[in-house]
This record gives sequence, structure tokens and C-alpha cells, in this order.
Amino acid sequence: MPPRAPSALSRFSGLHPATKATSLRCLHTSRPGHASLTTTSPVQASFEGLTKRSSAAPTTSERTTLACLPLSQVLRTYLITSVSSSPTFLAASQNILTRLLSSSSWLTDVERNPLINLALRETFYKQFCAGEDKPSARECMQQLQKIGYHGVILEYALEVLKDAKDADEGKDVEVWRQGLLETIDMARPGDFVGLKWSGLGTAAYKRMRASDKPSPLMDSAMREVCEAAHTKTVHLLPAAEEVNTLDAFHKWTLNMQSAYNRGPAGSIVYSTYQAYLRSTADILSHHLATANKEGFTHGIKLVRGAYLGSEERHFIWDSAEATHANYDGIAAALLRRKFDAPLTAAIPEQKFPEINVMLATHNVATTRKAQAIRKEQVENGEELTPLKYAQLQGMADEVSCELLAEARGIDTADAPQVFKCTTWGTMTQCLNYLLRRAAENKDAAGRTSGSRTAMGQELKRRMFASVGL
Repeated sequence: MPPRAPSALSRFSGLHPATKATSLRCLHTSRPGHASLTTTSPVQASFEGLTKRSSAAPTTSERTTLACLPLSQVLRTYLITSVSSSPTFLAASQNILTRLLSSSSWLTDVERNPLINLALRETFYKQFCAGEDKPSARECMQQLQKIGYHGVILEYALEVLKDAKDADEGKDVEVWRQGLLETIDMARPGDFVGLKWSGLGTAAYKRMRASDKPSPLMDSAMREVCEAAHTKTVHLLPAAEEVNTLDAFHKWTLNMQSAYNRGPAGSIVYSTYQAYLRSTADILSHHLATANKEGFTHGIKLVRGAYLGSEERHFIWDSAEATHANYDGIAAALLRRKFDAPLTAAIPEQKFPEINVMLATHNVATTRKAQAIRKEQVENGEELTPLKYAQLQGMADEVSCELLAEARGIDTADAPQVFKCTTWGTMTQCLNYLLRRAAENKDAAGRTSGSRTAMGQELKRRMFASVGL
């Protein structure tokens, strides 16, 4: 059972089929970052409000919330967000990185040229990545813990590309399996490990597009990874996929959840739901009914969405405001464990199963709404839904630190638990990984003006404080 809040005085068989797209798009390319980050469509233009709202700096005092960050991190974040918030500089920097990563010359090799390696390591790599191996990743994790983070979401940068011409199912599955087992070994109990089912390779991607089951080889690898996570009490976060693979994504995930999300560990396997899709609330409601019927704890990671630039437009809400309303409405229903629009019951007299929730968001308005609900529940002595917040390492620190500041003032179970998502691997692996993620989520890379403003204010505060002003 979820923990019951202390008094105010002490402080997803019933599977709903996802709509399938008819067009094929390979998510990962053999040329990382090849897609332009400056392409704009009418629907993307309608989402400009998303940029403005989610990048707005918190109105509370940054002098207390950002003071926990090392000066080197504040400076690095200010530098990188100054580049990423400019479309011209962002496109130029990605083009340069792409050329460096595809170069065969020693002079421009990111691993062999010490000057280039040092420059990239002290900027992009340190900003977004945990390290190259277990010791360096553990050191980064310890630093995040010192700042106040509850844990990390670890992702392995080496991926099997779905459009690889020399694809071999056996080799692809083994790369995926071994990488995840290493990542689980790095993680601490209670941490999360990110993964993609499509990362099993080209054969897996084709099966997902056909709404087919994983092959026996894939299924065996998936279960081995889930078993390792279950043994260590590490949680797995299958990342969102495109609409044309969502039906299989949810089937594969529910299958693993039914097997491993039982007992006191709660949700070992989570599933990801994208609020910018019109079908999300309906799909989630059916999955909640399935979890209740089969008796497993449903782990839910809620995101706004990562494929705005590639999905067919009729799948997506018409405006940023509609996406915000859908996200916040679903989040509120989950936290209160009550069906309410947009998350309505899929069957008559539907009951909520045991759930664990992760709100993965860089939107300060969303985190504040969620925290307001939690405070209300605490004051009323209501049962609390296990909740975690997540942001990417190197991004939205002003949102994360506001939650951390709130957590420092609460000693009880209702304190916010904040996680940072980070990547481990070599310099080349990690930079390629970051470029692929940027190509998938074209609008998010530029949604950093709020972070730049917050870091600029923090630098100014520290400068004045150093001279006694």
C-alpha cells in the first residue's frame, strides 16, 4: 500500500489498441544529428507557448534554490544554455559536433585530439553525462546525492541503430542485454535505468511496427534484464516510442509489468505515457483496469512527448495549452487516485490499482501544481501516491532545485523525491547519443531560455555576495 500521509500536526488483459501510423520513420539514423533543429511547422509554431511556459524561471527566490549548485556547474549551464537558446548557435554547434564525430582525421578526432577532447569533456560531456565507466559514473552519482537528489536515472549511450545496414538480431540483442546489465550493476537500489525496447535492434523495431510479440531471443533478454533489476530493486524506465510502434510498446511493457511488479518492491518496470497524444488518457485508463484486474502495481512515467517534429498531426493536441491541460489533468487524477477528466474510467465502477508515479517534466507550473495537491493531501491526512520527479542532467536545474529546497524543509514521507536522468559511456558514444536525442526532440533543445536566465541571476547574486553587496 502507498504510504499514508502523516497528520498536519506532525507533518497500464484489457489493452486498449493505440492508433498506428502508416508511414515509416527510422528514429535513429547512422548520421547522428542529421535532422535540422531549425525546421518549423505550423503545429510546431502552435507549441511556442510550450516553450515560453515551461522555460519560465520560477518566481521564488533563486538565491536559495540554486545556491546548492557548484559554481562550475552554474557557469557551464549558463554558457551552454546561451548557445542552445539561440537557434543559429544551436544549429551551428550541432553541425560542428556531427562533423567532429564523423571525422577520420586525428586532428578532429574527439577521442585522440587532446585539446578537442578536453574542450568537449569540460562542457557538453560534464554537463549531460555521468562518466565512461562504473567508478566515474558512481562519482557523478555521489555528487548529485550531495546536492540533494534522491537518485538517478542511468542510461547507456551505446545504442543499436534501428536502420543499421549490417543488422544481426543475435548481435543486436546481445549488445542491448549486456549494456543494460552493466548499467543495472552501476545503479544503486532505488535508482532507475532507462531503456528502449526498439533498442533491441532492427528486428525488434520491425516487430513493434507490426504489433508483433518479441522474438524468443528478445523475450529472454528482456526477462534477464528485468530479473536483474528486480533482484537489486532497480527500476526500469522503457522510453516513449513513436505512434507507429506504441501498440507493441505497451503490450511488451505490460507483459513485463505483470511478471515483475508484484510484492513490496512495487513497480520494477514502469511505462511511459505522452500527454501530447490525444489517445493517452484513454490508453492509460485501460492499463489501470488491466493492472487492477491482474493485481500488479502499475508504474507510470508521464511526459509531454518527444516526437512533435515527426508524428502525424492528427495524433497530437492542437495547442500547447491543450497538452498542458492533459498532462496536469492526468497527473492530478493519478495523485488523487480518482478518475476525473481527462482520465476517466474505462469500465463501470473502475477502481484504481496500486500505482507508482514519475512526473518527468521541466515545467515549473506542473511541479508546483503537483506539490500543491500533495500538501493538501498531507493536511487532510489522505493516502499519498508514491511520487517521483525527474529532469535531465544539465537541464532545468532551476526546476529541480526548487523541489530540492522544498524537500530540505520536510523530514517526512511527503518530501519531494527528485531524480536526474544522466548518460554513461565514452565521449564518442555519449555525444552521438545526445545528438540522436536532440534530433528526436527538436523543440526541447532550444527550450532553455529560462535556465539561462536563472543561471545568469545566480551568477550575479554570487558576484555581488562576494563583495558584500
